[in-house]
Amino acid sequence: MLELYHHALSTCSQKVRLVLAEKGLDFESRIVDLIAGGQHAPDYVKLNPNHVVPTLVHDGTVLIESSLINEYLDDAFPDPPLRPADPAARHALRLWVKRIDEKVHPSASVLTFAIGARPAVLAQPEEVRQANIEAIPDPGHRAARRSVIEHGVDAPEFAGALGRFLDLLDVMQASLAPDRWLSGDAFGLADAAVLPYVLRLDHLAMTPLLDARPAVADWYARVQARPSFETAVTAWAPEPIVKLFRGNGEAVWPQVEPLTRR
Repeated sequence: MLELYHHALSTCSQKVRLVLAEKGLDFESRIVDLIAGGQHAPDYVKLNPNHVVPTLVHDGTVLIESSLINEYLDDAFPDPPLRPADPAARHALRLWVKRIDEKVHPSASVLTFAIGARPAVLAQPEEVRQANIEAIPDPGHRAARRSVIEHGVDAPEFAGALGRFLDLLDVMQASLAPDRWLSGDAFGLADAAVLPYVLRLDHLAMTPLLDARPAVADWYARVQARPSFETAVTAWAPEPIVKLFRGNGEAVWPQVEPLTRR
């Protein structure tokens, strides 16, 4: 039995749901409301002491960290394989995942809370907002969250975070060949790892950044055409929230666009 504690628009939840869908695996859904602070609830923290989603429970075994969860799924359910057999190709795949985990993902919450989620958070009672911020275990992440909620795209953290997304897009543009995947000849764990962050730019109305990079735009369209995208992403994305994110992004695009010029 597979139980997934996740959130509809969480990037890390999306990447795990993509792998589950690619492998045709059903799961029991356990939604964690990140805006309301469900990730800080004592019962959930017992499962995931990092106060983040997703958490996968497989026959009683608790698994955390989305990239490691995806490797576990590929080991536990090897058909179809989502990693190439060639060791050098596996190394290349892991470099994409490493870039996401170390450089891009820490920046995703900056962009998301500076633009998409900021109005909803500001609408919360002050004591609720501050309690959720104070519950973030890492002091650096806590300070960044407070800063972007207060200042939005004018926060000092924003330009650097956006730059790391631009770096990702530029590396993708230089690396992708027609009909090829980031994981090699076939869609795999690298593509599942990267997709949620390209999707986040789209949801935040930064689609011109994708359109300006034809190889990235082609890859994104091919991912969206896969049945797993409908199952793992579209079916879970609340249209009103996506519309809200995109509207918020469009509102601040005049401030954001100059920061994208290189």
